[in-house]
Amino acid sequence: MKKTKICGLSTLATLDAAIRHGASHVGFVFFPASPRHVTFAKAAELAARVPGHVAKVGVFVDPEDDMLEQAVGSAALDVLQLHKVTPPRAAAIRAKFGIETWVAVAVRTRGDLDAAHGFVGVADRILYDAKTPDSAAMPGGMGLRFDWDLLDGFRHPLPWALSGGLDPTNVAEAIRRTGTELVDVSSGVESEPGTKDEARIAAFLRATTS
Repeated sequence: MKKTKICGLSTLATLDAAIRHGASHVGFVFFPASPRHVTFAKAAELAARVPGHVAKVGVFVDPEDDMLEQAVGSAALDVLQLHKVTPPRAAAIRAKFGIETWVAVAVRTRGDLDAAHGFVGVADRILYDAKTPDSAAMPGGMGLRFDWDLLDGFRHPLPWALSGGLDPTNVAEAIRRTGTELVDVSSGVESEPGTKDEARIAAFLRATTS
């Protein structure tokens, strides 16, 4: 079974479903523009239900230190997932908090992958995600996927994960096609934006074992 992150969880029922069906990571979004945003109080309530063998990931978009401090403190986060940060900012965050740090690299073309090299020594993992339109309010979680063929032959400078447009019908193919060791899903297990579906979560996690 591959490592799997169910991202954007905001209810106890869907969190429990992710854990029950074998997610290795659960993600909480701290970004007010997202329909998956959780308050620090809600994050604390959810985090209290997560067993020790499941990692708690906080998802942030160009965050200030105050936001990070409150999120880490409330949810006892194991991983910081950063979107729209520069290598120096990622390095500063990782140094300050001493927590495993992932950096998202938005991909539309083969050249976009090269941004990953800038995070060597300042991130623990790269999350390749589909690049959203310039006008989009959110950097991810929109159900978009990039061409997995772009990864062919690319020399990954860090451990990495695959995100963007994954769902129960294509995740097994994505794993076979790319060889990724960790897959990340959000909108692909929702009935509508921000509303996770327990059956879809279960189906996604089953598919990662096929």
